[in-house]
Amino acid sequence: MIIDVHTHIFPDDICSHREKYFEGEGPFQLLYDSPKSRLISAEELIQSMDENGVDKSVIFGFPWKKDLYFQKNNDYILESVNKFPDRLIGFCCVDMYSNGAAEEISRCLEAGLSGVGELAFYQSGIETEALAMLKPVMELCREKDVPVMIHTNEPVGHQYPGKTPNTLSQIYGLAKKFPDNRIILAHWGGGIFFYTLLKKEVKDTLKNIFYDTAASPFLYSPDIYQAAKSMAGLDKILLGTDFPLIKPARYFKEMETAGLSDDEKKKICGLNAAHLLKV
Repeated sequence: MIIDVHTHIFPDDICSHREKYFEGEGPFQLLYDSPKSRLISAEELIQSMDENGVDKSVIFGFPWKKDLYFQKNNDYILESVNKFPDRLIGFCCVDMYSNGAAEEISRCLEAGLSGVGELAFYQSGIETEALAMLKPVMELCREKDVPVMIHTNEPVGHQYPGKTPNTLSQIYGLAKKFPDNRIILAHWGGGIFFYTLLKKEVKDTLKNIFYDTAASPFLYSPDIYQAAKSMAGLDKILLGTDFPLIKPARYFKEMETAGLSDDEKKKICGLNAAHLLKV
């Protein structure tokens, strides 16, 4: 079974008229102002899954600043999961600085969604206030026993749309503050797993942290797979494509280049996610 843990879908109105949603939504406009940045529906995702041999995908929208927008997108996620229950797994996405974030997450989990994310802190990074905002959400996710996906990125190197000012210290602080939550760090967690090589503390602190591969072909050489396998552990790596940013086939090709065995690819491409998501 192949499971993609990181895909974005949007209601038809947003796909067709994205410009109507730019006002007051700086991060959304930054990422999707270009017509080359695709916005897709659930049906388009299913078509790609069929073409690429993906059995199930985790779907979510965007951390809109306006409550009305993230509610609209979450309603579409719920609708899509109900329409394709054997193919789609829904996560609830909100702006963590919204006063209604925890209430919306509670609503969506009660309605049947399977996790929370991709939560992002585009302007601030994962600083002290962000951790305080996350606390009630993390408590709710522990109670419901569902994973949380957090947007992270490498704090060095070239700049690109969507790259946040998070630091490795902030990412580590997140893991340390919420040690009992199952957390998926998007985009390889900014490389935080390197520090599991330290003799004290870090490996235990990161015990419930997982890493998805989203945008990896744009960011890393295929060597990242062997490095992450060695440092993070094979069981912690999850296929995430960030589709429609990149097609699944490109990840499969890179895994071949990385020299992974068939059993290792099976774990990364589905078995690890199936265990985490209790599929």
